[in-house]
Amino acid sequence: MLLAIDCGNTNTVFSIWDGAEFVATWRTATEHQRTADQYYVWLSTLMEFQRIDADITDVIVSSTVPRVVFNLRVLSDRYFGTRPMVVGKPDCALPVDVRVDEGTQVGPDRLVNTVAGYDLFGGDLIVVDFGTATTFDVVDADGAYVGGVIAPGVNLSLEALHLAAAALPNVDITKPQRVVGTNTVACMQSGIFWGYVGLVREICVRIKAERERPMKVIATGGLAPLFQQADPLFDAYEEFLTMHGLVRIHNHNKRLEARA
Repeated sequence: MLLAIDCGNTNTVFSIWDGAEFVATWRTATEHQRTADQYYVWLSTLMEFQRIDADITDVIVSSTVPRVVFNLRVLSDRYFGTRPMVVGKPDCALPVDVRVDEGTQVGPDRLVNTVAGYDLFGGDLIVVDFGTATTFDVVDADGAYVGGVIAPGVNLSLEALHLAAAALPNVDITKPQRVVGTNTVACMQSGIFWGYVGLVREICVRIKAERERPMKVIATGGLAPLFQQADPLFDAYEEFLTMHGLVRIHNHNKRLEARA
């Protein structure tokens, strides 16, 4: 069985893949102070609670937080007896090319989403990921990652608004009933919701115009279904896009090992 770990700036997701499907997925806050022992206690407790008897033989990690990787390596080695694949490291091969400016380091999460998007939908894609940042990844016809766009994330924008303006409260993100708000909360919700609908639509339109070809827009991240309520912004939504990409990259490396 494969343990796939996606470590983002805000949350870390653990999924167990049995070769045919994900048998369990759990989410925890990303904390670089958390030790390998703490990870294992948390993980094994959840597995026991859900009565999952998983014989984990392989681990793959994608992390945008470098300080967390060390403890995840220790977790893999100490408790599962295996050296983890880490996306972005030289010994972890990708099944697609990366065509960006020389010396540019692309976030591993963006590479994983590119692999998953191409595997599921083919080429000529825009992958929109609603995370701590809202990212747009452009996938070429042959599956290569060729660049993208990074914008502030929805929750990050709301938090910045609250912190910078003392009179503005924290609000939930929801689709407002009307564009024009008649109270502070409604005004903020309208600004965030319709502002990000406009941001996503305009960036995708400009990417398509620059690429001069039709492109599918694939969304992932928990807030994507909310923004899809406004207009058909996306051609598809994949909740576990990143996890699918991690499995695909793991399988690709295993095939390369078998040929060596």
